[in-house]
Amino acid sequence: MKKLKVKVTVDRPLGYQDSFGNIYPVNYGYIAGVIGGDEEEQDAYILAVPSVKISTFIGIVVAVIHRKDDNETKWIVIPEKSSISENEISHQTQFIEQYFDHYIEML
Repeated sequence: MKKLKVKVTVDRPLGYQDSFGNIYPVNYGYIAGVIGGDEEEQDAYILAVPSVKISTFIGIVVAVIHRKDDNETKWIVIPEKSSISENEISHQTQFIEQYFDHYIEML
């Protein structure tokens, strides 16, 4: 199966602090034109990249975080020709996903 290639617009760059005090150790953003379960643009974590702030990123969707107690999903986007384990996804997204009952679907 061919992986979906997407462009992520980063609105919460590495180091961003949200209103709850969570500090983002990864870049996080949205995919313009793709509507998620919350009727907003689809959210995405950008993983497996160097730890630098970025404003946009083009990569492939390799996994989806499904929240059982929320109507949103979070896509995991990494560089083409890269790989990441489910364990590493869990570790890198724990800073936010710890607050939700969720599971990771590898694509």
